[in-house]
Amino acid sequence: MSQTIHLSPPDVGPLEESYLVAALRSGWVAPAGPDLQAFEHDIAERVGTNGAVAVSSGTAALHLALLGVGVRPGDVVIVPTLTFVATANAVHYIGARPVFVDCDPRTGNLDVDLTADLLRRLRSRGERVGAIVPVDMFGSCVDYLSLAPVCAEAEVPLVEDAAEALGASHRGQPAGSFGHAGVLSFNGNKIMTTSGGGMLVSDDVALLDRARHLSTQAREPARHYEHRETGYNYRLSNLLAALGRAQLLRLDEMIARRRQLRDHYAKLFAPVPGVQLLGAEDTESNCWLTVITVERERCGWQADDLAAHLAERDIETRPVWKPMHLQPLHAGAESLLTGAAERLFADGLTLPSGSALTEPQIARVLAAIDEFLAAQTGGPAA
Repeated sequence: MSQTIHLSPPDVGPLEESYLVAALRSGWVAPAGPDLQAFEHDIAERVGTNGAVAVSSGTAALHLALLGVGVRPGDVVIVPTLTFVATANAVHYIGARPVFVDCDPRTGNLDVDLTADLLRRLRSRGERVGAIVPVDMFGSCVDYLSLAPVCAEAEVPLVEDAAEALGASHRGQPAGSFGHAGVLSFNGNKIMTTSGGGMLVSDDVALLDRARHLSTQAREPARHYEHRETGYNYRLSNLLAALGRAQLLRLDEMIARRRQLRDHYAKLFAPVPGVQLLGAEDTESNCWLTVITVERERCGWQADDLAAHLAERDIETRPVWKPMHLQPLHAGAESLLTGAAERLFADGLTLPSGSALTEPQIARVLAAIDEFLAAQTGGPAA
């Protein structure tokens, strides 16, 4: 039986091993240490913000970011319906209420015009909107040139969920640097990893200082353990930060590998009617995951057919995120919808996109897709 080809496995090697060993030998195993401080500095420099706070997950960073911009219990927070559940979960942690908005069908990112409409509706009935949380889907940034003025005019904080987009940019500005705060994720399947971890980035030094305090159980600066408020055990360890420092050195190389793989997919599907690469025109994406959309009426097959064919050959694929308004957790939640997210969920398919894929593995994936396409047309495989 052939080895399974996964969607986006971690890409680690000798450099990461050397950084981890050095951190172990330094004695700074946990909790904080020089690698943690250096990692925060390096990420802030890469993203272009005044500072950063390394934490245990992207979800933790999002929770701290929402607290930092002043979201309160009972507030409304505007969240894309097409996202991973963590974006909405962090809103619930505070006791606020997520209201979902649909996506742009060309990119999967938040629909800015629809968001502006929703914001007006909410404010007209007296709702306090604590924040807007756009999500940079699959490695492509939201249209912040259009969204930022909407938030500024309404005086609503923008918290950028860039968990999938480190290394991407919008009009030359790095992902994570838009709005009051940005959130990054270093989960095992992300563009780079610290095994598990995340980062809060911002130009607001006071917000970062507050987040750092809360992330260490809100311990007061005393010789004994002194606490005046509820804190969280969110701090990233020095060892994981060492892994992240090594990964960051290889980030551009890993993005280039993913972009090369996306180019292969683009060429393979170019002659197929009804199949498009989601956000293919975005040249500033980090290409975290390549997503195709399939119009069954035009090509005669659907995304699930290709997924089943690849699964039989031990090649992992996945649908795009199931929209939040369709999740049992959010049954009956307020939403402003066009149907775009539901169509992407039905017609979209995420293909193996990892930078760790070897040339033989890439060839195996492309051959399996080509075999499937040939069977649909009745012609020979290319």
